[in-house]
Amino acid sequence: MTDTPEHCRDFDFEIGTWHVRHRRLRERLTGCTDWESFEGTAEMRPVLGGNGNIEDNLLHFPGGSYRAIAIRSYDTQSRNWAIWWLATDDPHRIDVPVIGRFENGTGTFIARETLRDQPILVRFLWLHTETATPRWEQAMSPDEGQSWETNWTMDFRRA
Repeated sequence: MTDTPEHCRDFDFEIGTWHVRHRRLRERLTGCTDWESFEGTAEMRPVLGGNGNIEDNLLHFPGGSYRAIAIRSYDTQSRNWAIWWLATDDPHRIDVPVIGRFENGTGTFIARETLRDQPILVRFLWLHTETATPRWEQAMSPDEGQSWETNWTMDFRRA
């Protein structure tokens, strides 16, 4: 990795290989309280001279395993990250990027999306990044951020 003045170190905490404990709501924005838990792995490496990274995931869903990647890119002008998701269950579709940054140790990233033809906000949070057990959370809001439903968590521990 090239260390330049523009190199953003926000995601350096995640470089390497991880065991991941997933917890996910079975249905989103329906009032569902039924969670499923499963294991996975993640391996993250920097790209773009440290201003980007690729997180390669293997998710062991109860119904079968699949792979996905998070692609992240840092804009040195706006000081924001963009994060895209691409998965083998829909290999020709890349999600709308969530955009945001880290402040006071927490990464917050937001995108406008649709769910069941309704506009929603999607939020990714990166928490506890200064510890040996970082956490990622995904939440959705049907009301422009007035309320949020957390529907997926990933708890990381070093492999």
